[in-house]
Amino acid sequence: MQISNEEFVLLRDFIYQQCGIFIAENRKYLVENRLSNRIKELNLKSYNEYYNFLRFDANRRTELNKLFEVVTTNETSFFRNPPQLEVFQKSVLAETLEQCKKSGQKKLRIWSAGCSTGEEPYTLAIILHEVLKSDIRTWDIKITANDLSEAVLGAARRGVYNEYALRTTPKEIISSYFTKEGNLYKVDPALKHIVSFGQINLSDKEQLRRVEKSQIVFCRNVIIYFDDEMKRKVINAFYDNLEPNGVLLIGHSESLHNISRAFQLEHHKGTIVYRKLS
Repeated sequence: MQISNEEFVLLRDFIYQQCGIFIAENRKYLVENRLSNRIKELNLKSYNEYYNFLRFDANRRTELNKLFEVVTTNETSFFRNPPQLEVFQKSVLAETLEQCKKSGQKKLRIWSAGCSTGEEPYTLAIILHEVLKSDIRTWDIKITANDLSEAVLGAARRGVYNEYALRTTPKEIISSYFTKEGNLYKVDPALKHIVSFGQINLSDKEQLRRVEKSQIVFCRNVIIYFDDEMKRKVINAFYDNLEPNGVLLIGHSESLHNISRAFQLEHHKGTIVYRKLS
């Protein structure tokens, strides 16, 4: 089913208004490919009918979640981008834990914004267990993991993965933190204990304000889907969420150049750390 230019503009602008994801004209095929199945499933005749369904139908909230699922890409894995995770573990986390101890408050809050099917927050939970070992029981730790799609959050809460999701995970980590069930791997309940999953729309200021203050924010491979205006809004929200001296980590192909000058840049081998000065 082909999409006309007028239909593309209507749906592109609607998607942008709803969640801040901007689809450029050279990606018109993406809207056509991904929404044609939704149109068939709803027994609609055109993209225009689908647009009206999203705006006026009694089931529009449910369909909006389906729309979010098809326009977002959820390519991820455990221990993705090892050089950045090494900087996180050996520098950012070590320093943050030390600051907590000095202040006499063993309380750590990490925000994984755009957590997809859960590989990122569970990876962070594994690193915390590896670093703190049995001492983790004496800490108050919470990883807030959010995504736009309820479907990927459902998968994240289940915490069951195939071998492909673990393709970049060290063997000893798999044996320590996963239980093999047939061809699948189930995450250790101890990891689930410190991760809290919930839906969030990064274009919704009120939702962003409700997220508990964090010392570390991960938002990797998310802002590439936003235009500059939306990027500024989201990055400003992360800045406001961070505690003084807190750190933002973004994807290796992303940059805050021309987006924000609020952070101090720290160059490490393999990654850049964006720090909110106290």
